[in-house]
Amino acid sequence: MAKTQSFDAHFDQYEKWFTEHKFVYKSEVAAIKSILPTGRGIEIGVGSGLFASPLDIANGVEPSDTMAQLAINRGIHVVRGVAEELPYFNNQFDFTLMVTAICFVDHPEKAINEMKRIVRPGGTLILAFVDKDSSLGETYEKYKEQNVFYRDAIFFSSRDIMNHLSNAGLKITETRQTVFGNLNQITELQQPKTGYGEGGFIVLKAEKTKE
Repeated sequence: MAKTQSFDAHFDQYEKWFTEHKFVYKSEVAAIKSILPTGRGIEIGVGSGLFASPLDIANGVEPSDTMAQLAINRGIHVVRGVAEELPYFNNQFDFTLMVTAICFVDHPEKAINEMKRIVRPGGTLILAFVDKDSSLGETYEKYKEQNVFYRDAIFFSSRDIMNHLSNAGLKITETRQTVFGNLNQITELQQPKTGYGEGGFIVLKAEKTKE
């Protein structure tokens, strides 16, 4: 069952967060962009399009009607659906992207396998998420019951996500990390670093091997 109620009811609060933390947001976009491939892409859990739009990703899947409409307003072609049952044929895209949505899906490995299915052989999956083991992840976990969005979330460590990708038969090719320090003290664009373990926001790129 898609966890959409909080996003439908508090979409304005969701949008406001990115305005109030604009350099955190810009840093996250920059980290993804640094390893984003070219070609036909799709964001799974596109939300209101705040990542797909600046990354020039034309397609998205979203279970929340309210968020989907916001993404459509930003010029994204959005199809209603959930990550575990993507409404696409096999091998349709050059890459799939999921930003922070992995913590809201009911079956992460099934979602990853679906992302793999719709990507062509040699294509890539990119997962961006808040690392549970980072100071940011620990803060989110500690106060999740007080957050209208994250109270339903299940956070993962970088190693957790790497294991899910490996279990799906995917080869991790690149990593990026950003969001170093307290969110409210980030007042400029942060350049992403390779690896993981320092930043709160991690981006993993994995390849679907050619058949």
